Amino acid sequence: MDARFWIEQLGLLPHPEGGYYREIYRSAESVEAEHLPSRYGGDRAFSTAIYYLLEHPDFSAFHRLKSDEIWHFYDGSPLILWLIDPAGALQVLRLGRDPARGEQPVRVVPAGCWFAASLEHPQSFALVGCTVAPGFDFVDFELAEREALLRQFPQHRALIERLTR
Repeated sequence: MDARFWIEQLGLLPHPEGGYYREIYRSAESVEAEHLPSRYGGDRAFSTAIYYLLEHPDFSAFHRLKSDEIWHFYDGSPLILWLIDPAGALQVLRLGRDPARGEQPVRVVPAGCWFAASLEHPQSFALVGCTVAPGFDFVDFELAEREALLRQFPQHRALIERLTR
């Protein structure tokens, strides 16, 4: 099975950050804004989940969310998650099936971290799932502006230039 198979089989659509996705779950119940941290501007579903597929040569551009995001590996080759925390520390997480190579099938990206994803192997793809709680809303999604990120984290210039649009 290749990327085209999964894109067609799962009905995936282009995602603004790169790659393809489809929301597969949004809880029927929600949390009212008054019970959430002030960074949320309204009610949110308890939880949401998507399929996400990244195919060579694309990448998931640096972005951040207001909620933690849990990444689950399903198929394809390993995916590298690049995280820059608010203090500027870089963390590299490998999402995949081979613990001997530092891969784990589940990884968590903390709320507020800038992060991007790329494929480890050329000519490959990765099919993953992403779960967010409180649930994802596009108003909680911020796509990085290259120049602003470079001003904030000049020590990561090469990575930021490679993983922004």
